[in-house]
Amino acid sequence: MTPQAHEPVLLAETLAALAPQDGGIYVDGTFGRGGYTAAILAAARCRVVAIDRDPDAIAAGAVQAAAAEGRLTLIAGRFGDMASLLEKAGIAVVSGVALDLGTSSPQIDEAERGFSFRMDGPLDMRMERDGSSAADLVNTLPEEELADLIYRYGEERLSRRIAKALVRARAAAPIRRTGELAEIVRSVVPGQAGGIDPATRTFQALRIAVNDELGELDRGLAAAERLLEPGGRLAVVAFHSLEDRTVKEFLRRRSDTAPRGSRHLPAAGGGPAASFRLLSRKAIRPSAAEEAGNPRARSARLRAAERLDAPAWPVDAQWGTA
Repeated sequence: MTPQAHEPVLLAETLAALAPQDGGIYVDGTFGRGGYTAAILAAARCRVVAIDRDPDAIAAGAVQAAAAEGRLTLIAGRFGDMASLLEKAGIAVVSGVALDLGTSSPQIDEAERGFSFRMDGPLDMRMERDGSSAADLVNTLPEEELADLIYRYGEERLSRRIAKALVRARAAAPIRRTGELAEIVRSVVPGQAGGIDPATRTFQALRIAVNDELGELDRGLAAAERLLEPGGRLAVVAFHSLEDRTVKEFLRRRSDTAPRGSRHLPAAGGGPAASFRLLSRKAIRPSAAEEAGNPRARSARLRAAERLDAPAWPVDAQWGTA
C-alpha cells in the first residue's frame, strides 16, 4: 500500500469477495484514505475508479493516484451517482464494486469535522461541507420531528426525552458544539457500565440525516446492479443495523436463493429473475484478532454477491428497488 493508505475493516475478506482480475475495472465507491483501492491495485493488474463525496479525501488521494501510473481515477461525487459519474468517464460496465459505509477514520479523528462525541468541535457532520449541518437540524427542527429522526436513524428508544432536552437547551442558546450536544444527551440518557456512550445513537441519527446516508445507499446498490458485468462482484461493509438490513434485503430479494415460484404456482414474493448470487448466506464478521486491534471493527458486517446475467431489476417499489 502507499504510505497514505490505511487498512480498512475486513480488508482481506472484502478483497477475497471482489477477487480482482487483470484487466478488470473496479469501483471503490467510498475511497476515504484509499485502503481498499490500494489493496485492489496490488492484487491484480486492473484499474480502479475511486469515488468520494468528501473533498478532503479526493485531495489526499492525489499522491496515491500519481503512484498508480494511470490505473487509478479519482472522482469527486456520491457513490449513489456512480452510474452517471462513470458514464461521463466513458465506463459502462465494471468488474466489481466495494462500499465501506459510514464515516472514515480521518473524519472521526478530526474534531473540526464534528462527527465525534469524544472530541469537542463544531456541530457539523457534513461529508461534503455543504448543505444543512447537524447544528441546523438540532436548532430548527420541531421537537416531534427531532424525536422521530433520532428514533428512526439512531434506533434510540429514549428519543422523545432527548428531543425535549434539546429543545429546552436551545431555547436558552443555540447548540453549536459536539461537546454541548453530547452532554445534553448524557444528562437524560443513563449510561451503562461497559456499554456504548449514551450519545452514540443520537450522533449516528444526525449524521445519517445530514448526509442522507440511507437514501445514498439505496441509490448506490441499484447503480452497482446496473453497472456490474455478469460475474462481477459487489462487496459492502456496514457498521450499523439500518445499513446492514438495507444491504441484506436488497441482495436477498435479488438472489438466486429467494423464492421465485413457478409457472404453475407463483411464489408470494415473485418478481424479476435473480440478478445476484450470494457469496455467503450470512454476513461475514471480523476475526477476534481484528476486533481486539480495532474497536471500530466490532460492529462491521460484510455482505457480498456475484452478478448474474439477468437484467437489473426495474425501479419499482413493489420489488423493493431504489
